[in-house]
Amino acid sequence: MISTKPKDKLIIALDGDSLKHAAKLVDTLKAEVSNFKIGMQLFTACGPDSIKMVQDHGGKVFLDLKYHDIPSTVSKAVYIATKHKVAMINVHATGGRKMMAEALAASRDAAEGEPPLIIGVTVLTSMESLGDIGIQFEIREQVIRLAQLAQEVGLNGVLASPLEIQPIRQVCGKKFIIMTPGIRLAGTHLDDQARIASPKQAIAAGADFLVIGRPITEAKNPLEVVKSILKDMA
Repeated sequence: MISTKPKDKLIIALDGDSLKHAAKLVDTLKAEVSNFKIGMQLFTACGPDSIKMVQDHGGKVFLDLKYHDIPSTVSKAVYIATKHKVAMINVHATGGRKMMAEALAASRDAAEGEPPLIIGVTVLTSMESLGDIGIQFEIREQVIRLAQLAQEVGLNGVLASPLEIQPIRQVCGKKFIIMTPGIRLAGTHLDDQARIASPKQAIAAGADFLVIGRPITEAKNPLEVVKSILKDMA
């Protein structure tokens, strides 16, 4: 059961490569939010120590490494990630049915208790067209196609832009988790995001989790920004 509380639906992306800076952010925000995302940059710099840091502060970890490789390699990586007791792991849905299925099985084999949520990445929110990579479908059509495949395999949900929330919900139903990056507040920079929405718009469209990084982590007062976002979500 996914919590309906805004504090449990917001995931703070710990961007950067400094464990000290990330720990300071977690310490500042942990009273307001439960979930923190560890992505490629921080994990490459600090490794599993970054996971332990968040957990030592009482937070839950979304390990955002977007695994995409042959099935055996991804399944072994997911097995190890699960042993680190992370709450969520993502894999690229374009890795295919077998890769996703083996990742899911590995997470269940490794879990000591409740397994982590396994989330399929559809189309990155920075992309405005798929033509450059030889895919002739429109983005929305490709996102729905991948979401359906992830659901068929048994994944808990998908990662998709705010613009695809409602079409996914219509096709995959109410119980399928939709995690949404590309969230920006009014008056903030888009950075390298192309398909975006506000926190309120994404929640209203049906998102279960919002992933927000730079608008919070680069703010002068991250705590006040988080409080403002939670208010907007509510």
